[in-house]
This record gives sequence, C-alpha cells and structure tokens, in this order.
Amino acid sequence: MHKTRYRYPHPVKLHAHKLMLRPREGHDIRIFTSRLSIQPEHAIHWHRDAHGNSVAVVTFQNESDFLEFDSEVVIDHYEDVPADVRLDPRVQQFPFQYDVGEREDLLPYMLPVFTRGAEALKDWIEGFWKPGQSLPTLDLLNQINEAIPGQLQYGRREAVGVQRPAETLKKGTGSCRDFATLFMEACRHLGLAARFVSGYRYEANLPLADGATHAWCEVYLTGTGWRGFDSTAGQRVGGDHIAVAVARHPEWIPPVSGSYHGQAKSQMEVEVQVTQQTS
Repeated sequence: MHKTRYRYPHPVKLHAHKLMLRPREGHDIRIFTSRLSIQPEHAIHWHRDAHGNSVAVVTFQNESDFLEFDSEVVIDHYEDVPADVRLDPRVQQFPFQYDVGEREDLLPYMLPVFTRGAEALKDWIEGFWKPGQSLPTLDLLNQINEAIPGQLQYGRREAVGVQRPAETLKKGTGSCRDFATLFMEACRHLGLAARFVSGYRYEANLPLADGATHAWCEVYLTGTGWRGFDSTAGQRVGGDHIAVAVARHPEWIPPVSGSYHGQAKSQMEVEVQVTQQTS
C-alpha cells in the first residue's frame, strides 16, 4: 500500500497530478487486485506512456486544503531469486557491439544524460575496465554494482531530483536513486544500454510500515533482455523487487508529481507509507 498525504494551510488550486504507482506486469508479475482512492473530488484518465508504464492523470475542479492518494495493489510474483542469465555468445565478453537492429532501438538508452563532470566518472570507471582489456560482461557489471555500496555511503535524501554521478562520487554518499543513476551512467559510458527503474523492494526483516519506494537500473544484454542491478545493495535484482516504471532519464518517473497554485506562504506536508504483505 502506498499512501501520500498533502496538507495546505489554506485552500489551493490543484493542477493535474501524474501518478505512477501501478506495477509493471509481465511473465514474472501479475496484478491480482488493484484499488486507487483519491481525495478531493477529481477526474482520472489512465494511459500507457512510450515505455509501457501505466500512468494515471488526475485533475481537480475545486480548491482544497488537502490532497490524498491511496494505492493498494496485490500482486502474484513468480520469480523469487534472480534468474540464470544466459547471454548470447556475442556479448559474453566485454567490449562488444549490439547488432545493428538492436542498436537502433537501444540508442536512446546508450546516451549519457549527465555530461557535466563526465571525466570524473570516466576516471572512476577505469578502476574496473581500461580500453584494450577483455572481461566477462557479467563480471564487469557485478564489480561496478558491488563497488557502489562498497565505496559510497547510503543516505536517504528528500530533495527533488537526482545527484549527478560526479557529485555522488565527490560527496561519497547518495540515495538509492543517486546510486542507480551512477550505475546507469557508468554503463552508458561503456557503450551499454541502461535504463532507470522506480518501484519497491520488499525486505522481510523490516516492519511492514517501514517499507519505502526504491530505485535501481536495468541493462540490456542480448539473449536475456533487460536485467536489473540494485546498486544500493550491490546485488542483482530478484523477486524482492517490484518495478513500477522505467525511463531513459531518472527524473522522469517519480511516483507522484504535480503542482498547485496558492498563497506564497503555502506549505505542504507529505507522508508516504509503503506496506507489503507476503503469503
């Protein structure tokens, strides 16, 4: 269950809000039931974006001093551990080139987003691979993924957006979305197709009320498709990860986004709860 609460000291005009809270269905995830409750009075329009994400656009007619979104989704998840990755022989050793057909489709995911400070990122990447070397592709990806939590300190960060990879490396700390962005951009600088993923991660040792949104990265590997790497944990993505949305840019898929118009001193209070149940 994902709950978001906004409170305003005075009624405000609520502009359209975009929700990305519904998990991505596939061969490993099936939605059993889904309920979305929204206050105040509203109209809702559902569609799928260019990445196949399920998007709800919510519009409001009247001013309000509060805004609430409650999303409850029950899913069946069929993949409890990371599946065996069976790479096409052509991509088992790095460096490699995607074939022409794949490359045309993957090109947007191969272009780095954050070009400022790219030299710092390239220098960091050389700690894992230098031009002229040949390494098993999965070994290289695992080393980079494991190095991020090994070298950097995780910390929750409430600020909007993500840190540039160079900034994360310089500060030595970042949130899950910062770590996912660092891994994604590292892959792109190596010529690999990578995309940002937002969703949830279930941790059995945490109380249900302590759940939270999460972010990781997927890399496209010929023969096995998009494969997830969680750079917060330094592990491959498995059945404890529930993807909600994917995008080329890490700032395009927040769970809830929107704006309001009101008095200059208006403040909003946000409460997000994510609870999960297993059976």
